[in-house]
Amino acid sequence: MSLSRLSIVMPISSSSPSSLEARLAADLNERSREIFRQIVETYLVTGEPVGSRNLARVLTHPLSPASIRNVMADLEAAGLVFAPHTSAGRLPTETGLRFFVDAMMEIGDVTTEERAHIEAQMRAAASGHTLETALAEASTLLSGVSRGAGVVVTSKSNAALKHIEFVRLDPARALVVLVSEDGSVENRLLDLPVGLPAGALVEAGNFLNARIQGRTLGDLRQDIQRRRAEMEKELDGLTAKLVEAGLATTVGPVESRQLIVRGQANLLDDLKATEDLERIRLLFADLETQTDVIDLLSRAEGGEGVRIFIGSENKLFSLSGSSMIAAPFRDGNQKIVGVVGVIGPTRLNYARIVPMVDYTAKVVSRILERGR
Repeated sequence: MSLSRLSIVMPISSSSPSSLEARLAADLNERSREIFRQIVETYLVTGEPVGSRNLARVLTHPLSPASIRNVMADLEAAGLVFAPHTSAGRLPTETGLRFFVDAMMEIGDVTTEERAHIEAQMRAAASGHTLETALAEASTLLSGVSRGAGVVVTSKSNAALKHIEFVRLDPARALVVLVSEDGSVENRLLDLPVGLPAGALVEAGNFLNARIQGRTLGDLRQDIQRRRAEMEKELDGLTAKLVEAGLATTVGPVESRQLIVRGQANLLDDLKATEDLERIRLLFADLETQTDVIDLLSRAEGGEGVRIFIGSENKLFSLSGSSMIAAPFRDGNQKIVGVVGVIGPTRLNYARIVPMVDYTAKVVSRILERGR
């Protein structure tokens, strides 16, 4: 994978202000930046602190260990590095990682072979299968190129609808059956209005099916709201309420979001110490709290390009000290409809994973645009 210093094609927006990065970039001289870079890059590869003697062997401009220790002390005073033990070398702080990612990291590009592999795997997963299968493959792909878990969040209402049916279960309840054009089927329970006519379920289904025409649930709901007067003229009051209740049941803010996670086992690889195992245990607990993960991933829908969240910048990862790299994908109308990403330790290979996440999001968008 080739590297190009700060020639980042896709915009990378952080979740923290840039004033600190601007000040640090101005304050650090070339020698300090090189030493800091070596500390961070060693940490990203090994997870281990690096000391002055080891740094002296790899620096471009030779310096004595004593001079390097002085620079490391300055970096520590600036909040960029810390010593995990009294006699240990230095590790980057979360502030240091954020500064490195935003101001110093050399982003690679996705090779021709990697692009072909991603596209082939995604096309194979999407062909003849549901959208969820394709998104699960995207999550699996991303887990394979990282030391983390691949994650996808999308709206269950993104798929265009093919058919809606109301099935009575008992006098007070019915099942709303939603069949999407991608082949997925969703069933939801619905409380029925008291005194509903016997043929109201069929009538409500016919009314909605006549207006689906490839619309998503969200689009259909908006259309019905705009044409409320027309609906009330065509249907009796209780049947009209049934139509609105059926749509409202399927597009609630929590129920409409879907989380797909693959590759959690990767997080158990390359554990260095007991505290690493505890960190992974906390991260697993975070991933099980799906609502919080969905909320965090949804924040990546707020802008263009890749978003990077590091450690305690987000309360979800404040205990596990984890990071997330995520990028939004779009449907055929260029509307952002979901996010793909990677969650893992703060020493993720950002330079490699950022372009992979970005490209995978673009492939998912193209699949949605072309209807697979």
